[in-house]
Parts: sequence; C-alpha cells; structure tokens
Amino acid sequence: MKVDVYKIDGTKSGESVELSDNIFAIEPNDHVIYLSVKAYLAAQRQGTHKTKERNEVRGGGRKPWRQKGRGTARAGTTRSPIWIGGGTIFGPKPRNYRQKINKKVNRLARKSALSIKAKSEQIMVVEDFNFDAPKTKDFGQILDSLSLNGKKTLVLTNGTQENVYKSGRNILKVYIREAEKVSAYELLNNQVILLQKGAVEKLESTFN
Repeated sequence: MKVDVYKIDGTKSGESVELSDNIFAIEPNDHVIYLSVKAYLAAQRQGTHKTKERNEVRGGGRKPWRQKGRGTARAGTTRSPIWIGGGTIFGPKPRNYRQKINKKVNRLARKSALSIKAKSEQIMVVEDFNFDAPKTKDFGQILDSLSLNGKKTLVLTNGTQENVYKSGRNILKVYIREAEKVSAYELLNNQVILLQKGAVEKLESTFN
C-alpha cells in the first residue's frame, strides 16, 4: 500500500512510502483491541480513593447511653455505620487497577488499529521535521498547511523529539507520541494519524 509523502507546506513532495501489509493491511481483531483499550484505560486510574471505616473515624469511644431502660435501641458507639458521621461499610480502598496483557496481544491490537485507520484513509505521511526551539506557532502553521487544523490529530514522531512535543502539546485536539510507544487506544482515538516519514520505518522495525 503506497501513500504520498507531503511537505510541511502542504504540497506533495513527489515521494511515496510503502506501508507494509503485515502492519497496515491485516484483518483487524476486534477482541484484542477491546482487551488492549480496556487495559490502557484501567491503567489511567489512580486508585487512590478511600473512605474511613468505623475503626478509623474520630470519636465514638464511649457508649452513648446505657444498655437497658431507655426504651431505645441498643448503641455501643456513635461511629456505627448506621449513625450520621459513622464509618462507611465496604467503602472503596486504594488499589491498583492495572490489568496484565500479553505482549503479542498488545502488538496485534496496535497493528489492528493501524489497519483500521489505513483502510479508512485516516493516515497521512509528512516529511520529517523538527524545531530548533519549541514554537507552537510554527507547529500550528504546519497543521494549517496540511488542512488538519481543528481535527483531532495524533502525530507520531520518529523517536524522541522534545521540541516537536513542546511545540504541539498546547494545541487543542493535537496529541504527540513516539511511534514505537503509541497504544491501540491512542491510535483509534483521533480523526487523523500524521506520520513522520521516519516514523513509518520505526513502526516497521518495532513490529518486525
């Protein structure tokens, strides 16, 4: 599958890159995508939620009234779960929500996501670019030239490019990831994937 390579000014460079059928044209596996996305979203949870049980609530050290003779129900502490200000029954406790997913399953999910995007013609390849210093305005001009302004765009870079990341991180609906580290969820959660030319080779070396 061949895709045209664009210049940062929005014009075609005259070059094209071959997208490997083993990565961009496989039969998508919906179930492994589901497993990968579920594991990704679970890993985003902090798991720091906490409520106090009756032994952790302040007060309640003295029996509020005598056991018998008042005509009311028995009570041993004012911090019982049935009292206002009492402890919580079976409340949430800090926990780790991470789910284990096999490397092969995760890899197949990412390839399936890339194949879905390629089939939907939502992949665009641009020549490699970088900035001498972080410059959001220059990054915005590139998106304007490629008619991507306002679209939810995932930019996959060729390795770590700190200036590119800092230039685009404040632009609405733009997400920048290193090609070899991107997840299936990130690949699917956008309108367009903008691939740097070098990132194509990076993906191929990662999956092969």
